[in-house]
Amino acid sequence: MAGFSVKPFWELTFDADGDVHAGQRDALTRDVAGAGLTDLVLFAHGWNNDRSMATRLYDRFFAPFPKLIGGADGVRVGYVGVLWPSMRFTDEPIPDFPSQGAAATAATVPDGLDRDTRHALNAVFPGHVMTVARIAELLEKRPDSRSRLEEFASLVRQLTEAPTGGTAARFAADVDHDGASGAVPTMLTADPVQVYERFTNALAEAGDARPELFGGGLKRLWNGAREMLRQASYYGMKRRAGTVGQLGLGPVLGLLARSSPTVRAHLIGHSFGGRLMSFALRGLPEGVGSVKSLTLLQGAFSHYAFAERLPWATDRGGVLRGAPSRVDGPVVACHSSHDTALSVLYPAASKLADDAETILGVGDERWGAMGFDGIKAVEPCEELTLENALRHPFPATGCVSVDASPVVARGFPPAGAHSDICHEELARVVLSAGRILS
Repeated sequence: MAGFSVKPFWELTFDADGDVHAGQRDALTRDVAGAGLTDLVLFAHGWNNDRSMATRLYDRFFAPFPKLIGGADGVRVGYVGVLWPSMRFTDEPIPDFPSQGAAATAATVPDGLDRDTRHALNAVFPGHVMTVARIAELLEKRPDSRSRLEEFASLVRQLTEAPTGGTAARFAADVDHDGASGAVPTMLTADPVQVYERFTNALAEAGDARPELFGGGLKRLWNGAREMLRQASYYGMKRRAGTVGQLGLGPVLGLLARSSPTVRAHLIGHSFGGRLMSFALRGLPEGVGSVKSLTLLQGAFSHYAFAERLPWATDRGGVLRGAPSRVDGPVVACHSSHDTALSVLYPAASKLADDAETILGVGDERWGAMGFDGIKAVEPCEELTLENALRHPFPATGCVSVDASPVVARGFPPAGAHSDICHEELARVVLSAGRILS
């Protein structure tokens, strides 16, 4: 790509069912085999709205790599940007992306749905144009009516329901969310007033200071209703990330291992992209040992995903138990205390997705996200400060949690620093984890 920060760079595009763009796949496997590479770094974005935004993220994140690698003897690195259908609500600013306009300078949540968010919903949930239009109308009018709040919940359920046929449908039912069964999260079937109340309170806890969050009556619950739409949409993206990783990227990594057996693969995932990359390990063909590192940046999935036994249910493990063993190197999870998307909203959504009895509950560690406090219930798992992670070599294998709070620190409510990942320090973590840098 002309003007891109690193070369060679390839794009690899997947659809919602995990089917890869065949031309890109074939070009990648052919070109990598002939490029004389020693290492291939693959990055999967989290929530975002289009190819342009994803490639800008890759350009920014990879920019420090050439300087850091320098003239390291015998090292030649290639780069892959994974593109998959996800979405971002446009009121979520991303640090250092100034073209987002006013949304990047203040935490505002408009009534209704702006044009870009409606377009994104229509793109990632095709066939629901009228549903999206009615959702937008209700959010704009905010009727003081229980029946309209109930209608809103029904519309969101229609929008984000799991596939009803084919391989992707069976996969979605199997890995519905981090280890739980069932295709429909309880947040979409429980009493809407309770659900919206929980999300309204979570918004306030995340630092949203809009006066209407603290008013009375049912109208204030439309803020929680909009957040429920956001989280239900992300629930669909979370499910899709697993599908794309296991059914799509995993087999492609197998093809690359066969066509370029000496090339070392290094996986990076941000947010749900971390889930995608982790599920790609489950999709690796047997005997493939080419993946040498996995770095998760603000991973938006359970901190117990890799656990062999869940602390509250020792007869069960995390949905990705055993996956780290498919990495011939370390699995590194960078986390930040400034990520309110994962510290406040993710636990609320996870709790509401699982069990109606927990809807009004508080403070249960089982709902935590890896990008907030690292990997849990896995041995061995080193816990490092960012300073120590950059000063000393990573272990040869096993899991590592790195507190990246010193650099992953900027952002606005409700997401906080969730997308503040374009830092040279994190690029160094990736290169060190993969032993591209000594």
